[in-house]
Amino acid sequence: ALHAGHAALIAAARQGAASVVATIFVNPRQFGSGDEAARYPRALEADRRLAERAGADLLFVPDVDEIYPPNEPVPNVDPGPLALRLEGASRPGHFAGVATVVSRLFDLVRPQVAYFGAKDAQQVRVVEWLAAQRTDGIAIRRVPTVRDGDGLALSSRNELLSPREIGRAHV
Repeated sequence: ALHAGHAALIAAARQGAASVVATIFVNPRQFGSGDEAARYPRALEADRRLAERAGADLLFVPDVDEIYPPNEPVPNVDPGPLALRLEGASRPGHFAGVATVVSRLFDLVRPQVAYFGAKDAQQVRVVEWLAAQRTDGIAIRRVPTVRDGDGLALSSRNELLSPREIGRAHV
C-alpha cells in the first residue's frame, strides 16, 4: 500500500541515481502476531502505478520464500541496544526483523545508495547501523517525512485506522 511518502523516496532516488529499484515486501519478521502481518494493507497494482509515476525503473516484489528460503536458514540480524528502547521496547524483535530483511534486500539488489523515510527515525538509525557493519559501502539517505493535510505522517498502516483513531493521531 504505497503512498506519497514512498513516491518521495523513489523521486529522491531518481534525482541521484542512474537506475532506481523500488522494493515491496511485507516482512513477516517485523510483526508480533501472525494475523497482524496478514492484515497489513496490500495494493500491488496501485503500487506498480505509483512506483512507475514516481520514477522507478524496476519494481522488485519478492515472495517470502525468496527472502527467507525454506531450505536455507536466515538468522536474524541483531541490532543490539538500538533495538531495545523506544519503539523497540514495546515491539520485541521488530528491529531485528527490519535489520534482517534490509540485509537480505541489500544482498539481492546490491544498491550503492538506499533511501529511507525519516518518519521512522529509530528504524532509519538501525538501517544506518546495518550499513556501517557491511563491507559493500552502501550509503543511506534519509528523506523527509511526508504528511497529510492535517499533519499526520503518511503510513500504509493508516489504512487500518478508524476515523476516530486518525483524529486522535492528529492531537
